[in-house]
Amino acid sequence: MCVVGFLLARATPFRETTVIVDAGGCRLVTDIVDAGEDETQGTVILLHGLAANKKIMSYLARGFALLNMRVFVPDLPGHGRTPGPFSYARADACSESLVRQLISRRAIDPARTILAGHSMGGAIAIRVGSRVPVAGAIAISPAPMATTYGVPASMLLFNDKVLAPPNTLILSESLASPKIRETSRSLIVGAAAASSKFVVIPRSTHVSLLFDREAVRVSQAWVAQVLKFEPKPGVPSRLPLAGALAGLAGILLLAGPFLRETLGIRSLPARGDGKVPTETTTPVIIEEPSSPIIALSVGRVLLEVASISLVIVGLLQAASRGSHPFALFHVFEGDYLAGFLLIVGVILLLAHWKDLGIFVQWKPAPLLATVLAAIILPVLIYSWLDLTVTEAWLTPSRWLRLPGLFVAVLPYHAAEELLLGSQRARSGKMRLFVGLAIRLVVSVALFLGVFVLHNGEILLVLLAPYVAAFCLLQRLGTDVVRKGTGSPIAAAIFGAILLAGFCVVVFPIT
Repeated sequence: MCVVGFLLARATPFRETTVIVDAGGCRLVTDIVDAGEDETQGTVILLHGLAANKKIMSYLARGFALLNMRVFVPDLPGHGRTPGPFSYARADACSESLVRQLISRRAIDPARTILAGHSMGGAIAIRVGSRVPVAGAIAISPAPMATTYGVPASMLLFNDKVLAPPNTLILSESLASPKIRETSRSLIVGAAAASSKFVVIPRSTHVSLLFDREAVRVSQAWVAQVLKFEPKPGVPSRLPLAGALAGLAGILLLAGPFLRETLGIRSLPARGDGKVPTETTTPVIIEEPSSPIIALSVGRVLLEVASISLVIVGLLQAASRGSHPFALFHVFEGDYLAGFLLIVGVILLLAHWKDLGIFVQWKPAPLLATVLAAIILPVLIYSWLDLTVTEAWLTPSRWLRLPGLFVAVLPYHAAEELLLGSQRARSGKMRLFVGLAIRLVVSVALFLGVFVLHNGEILLVLLAPYVAAFCLLQRLGTDVVRKGTGSPIAAAIFGAILLAGFCVVVFPIT
């Protein structure tokens, strides 16, 4: 699966080059994608969304390249390969500097240039297009830019309202909330109304628009209409995406055996007849040392976690007044998450301080094997994603943030292992259920902070589907570690390393 997936994911008929554009000191790492022709119909500058990168925009970029357009796709500050710091204002300023720099170098003709973007990039495309004279703009599910139709001000990336420039196409997903769609539609007013268009793509979500054939077709038709040429029919192949997913599935299938081999989970000893089991051998579960802790009822566990989480979200909002004291991690909104988990974890551990003895008994060899597995496994997964579908490799600036985040999230994972109780207290399926239920309760508290207290940590909501998938896989792996080592602290360290790695890969660098 990995070999076939790699061949599919890396196959491309397009010419793709990576350069660094020093735009106003931003030094944006930029991919240039075209069909290999010297003469092109024009230029598209394609901007990614928050917590995304240039590689995940490849399907859209290739769709424009099929029109014989030259496509510039930068990593915005703090994303992908471009160093930080990131802020909404700096992403906006660097995008404008990139456009002006390319114009000044005569790398692009503004009269034959379309600004396009997704989510945050869509909002920036509209903003830059209103300041720099270009042929047109395409905003794909743009981030909210006005408080109309009930959108709270905390969800806005920029405080000043900017209307779409002439020749703007706005694409919205059909599965978005009506207020988000209507807020996007409201950008097309005044002088731009006659020359602009709003389209809802059927059966689409915010993320699926990045790989939606209909979204590509509509965007291609708009570029051809604005630049006045006859479009070529056809959309890019989605086989590279299928290859990336197939290889990822292959790696995940190997993850369980890899963990068991690394942790040295032993097989059953010889049977009473003296014969040693072979293919039918069943792994031996290493029993945890006896401890005074008895598994708490599920209701009590969830009530404790919910009450503490809600109180901490409220205290952070009241004490910070829109900011928070954990910016020292320099990970955009990941620092809030890490600080929140740090406080929740410490309080839970103090509340059960009599049971902390379960963390005292541990052996160095299984612990070292756990740390090794917790580093190797994510590196393999992120390397695969980096090679295929999205930039996920840990750059030096991200590696430097890993230790601090690990220390911050470790108390929460230790508290979670404590609340789950010993292996004898609950079955494997029940432990998985309770562990995921705890994560769900914590997530609800964080979401209430966003939608009720309006703390502005909107990225935590946008990443919810990916966090959910990560929590499931992380919890499965953590249970394997605890069964294989019999050590709650080894399981906690394993989970904390995985979460810290996830944060430094996904969240922008500030």
